[in-house]
Formats: sequence, C-alpha cells, structure tokens
Amino acid sequence: MVRNVLRKRRTAVLMGGQSAEREVSLRTGGAVLNALKSEGYNVVGIDPDQDLPSKLREESVEQVFIALHGRYGEDGRVQGLLEMMQIPYTGSGVLASSLAVDKVMTKQIMLYHELPTPAFIPFSRGDDREALLARCRHFPLVVKPAREGSTIGISIVHDEQQLDAGLDEALGHDDLILVEDYIQGSEVTVSVLNGKPLPIIQIVPKSGFYDYEAKYTRGQTEYILPAPLENVLYSRLQEVSATACRVLGCRGAARVDFMVNEREFYCLEVNTIPGMTETSLLPKAAAHAGISFSELVQRILEDASLEK
Repeated sequence: MVRNVLRKRRTAVLMGGQSAEREVSLRTGGAVLNALKSEGYNVVGIDPDQDLPSKLREESVEQVFIALHGRYGEDGRVQGLLEMMQIPYTGSGVLASSLAVDKVMTKQIMLYHELPTPAFIPFSRGDDREALLARCRHFPLVVKPAREGSTIGISIVHDEQQLDAGLDEALGHDDLILVEDYIQGSEVTVSVLNGKPLPIIQIVPKSGFYDYEAKYTRGQTEYILPAPLENVLYSRLQEVSATACRVLGCRGAARVDFMVNEREFYCLEVNTIPGMTETSLLPKAAAHAGISFSELVQRILEDASLEK
C-alpha cells in the first residue's frame, strides 16, 4: 500500500551536482533512476545547480531521492534547502549529514562515545605548519581533506618531506585537513540500512591502496563477502557500525569504513550517501542479504521524511 502511494508521487533523483565526486554521483543517480522507473515510479532526474528550487517547482516534485556525493549534496546543504521547501528526502538530515561529512567532527564524536578510531591531528589552512611537522615524528601517516570523499586528495606519507607535500595536496581540496595514524591491516566496510547492519565486506585492492581508480574501475579490487572474520569480531564490527550511525543521527542507508589489525579495529569514517554504482559496496552487501537493487532503492525511498 505504501509503495503504491509513493509510486504516484512525483519523485526527483538529485544527481551530479558541483562536487569533486560529480561523475560518481551521475552513475549512482542513473542507477537509482532506472531502478525506480522499472518499478513504475513517477520519477525525473535533476542535476542540481543554483536554480534547484525553480527546477523542483517546475517538476512539481513531491519527494526527493538524494544521490549526490560530497559537497552541496552530502553535507547538509541540500537537505536544509529541501526542508525549507517542505519536500521529504532520503537519507540523513541536516545535522547528521554535516557532521558525518566532516571527518574531524566524526572522529571527535566517536572518541566521546568510546568508539575506536585512529589517533589524529586536525590541521587548518593558516595553522603553523612547522609546528605540525615537528609534532609528527612517527610514520607512516595518512593525510586527507576532512570534507572530501572517494579518497580524493589523500596521501600515505612516510617522512616529513612527503607529509609537507601531502598537506599541499590535501589543501588543494579543503581548508581543513586530517593527519591520521596509518593502520596496517585489512580494510572492511559495514553498510547499515535503516539502522540494521548488513553483511561485512573485506576490500582487497590489487594496487594495495583503495584509491579512486581502485574504487571505480571494474576488476581493480577484490571484494570478499562476507569478510573472513571470526564471529565475535564480525558481530562487534556490525554493532559498532550501527552505534556510530545512531550517535551521529544517520537515517536511511549509510556505510561505515574500518581498518582491522588482527582482533583490533579502527573506525575511519561514516558515509551518509553510499555509492550505488555497479562497483559500489552497499548494493553488494544488500544483495548478499537477499535484497535486490530495486528493493534496496525502494526501502531507502520509503524512509524519505521531513522528520529528521
């Protein structure tokens, strides 16, 4: 009954946008758009710009599926616009989106709730770089923009000279930088759908580093599903993932990334709008749990709400 009502409502899939992850967003949005069309939804794709309010009014949009990644889509801004226009939308609300997109804020909240995360130092443009270089005496370290995704602008550095170059690279993408301990181990990810964790995936990039190319080029990464972890560790990772999403206030679909070193694990970040491309992790985990792609999209849309 609920889906019959939702099918009749004019639904916009927001995709593309103005962030560095535009191309990935177009792929995510295209897949979502096709899935909703195949299920008989009254749907239109919109590539948002400064005229987004006008486009939403012109299309008489009644609900929105947000398939935007990065800035202006995953950071609470478009969520705030939709709330002002009183249009229900998928995923997390304004506060949860703005918190989770900021890796420094996310880690501070994790520490408050005693969730394990690598040690880190935040660095803002204009801060004393020499003081930071003097402070960082153990390597390797990871340097990344605090508010970018898809490993854009990230560096693994092994000495002071590389750290200095890594700061320049990251500052080319954001004014706030995260300098984080490098954790040697296996990378795993846990998708959370409407508060419930899905099967865990271990990520094994052929290059050894899960960078942009490894993420979005077919055949460049092996995905082991379910991840080969002992039962207690597996359950604990799922539990921590659900907790991380809860304390941040996430809604709908989210994904929590970890590094695992033997029986220890460290939470890296929480993604409030996971990718939905052919190589994306959320659809893989959902499929292993018996949830088809079209069913996944519909479950996310069913949670669309203004009550965030």
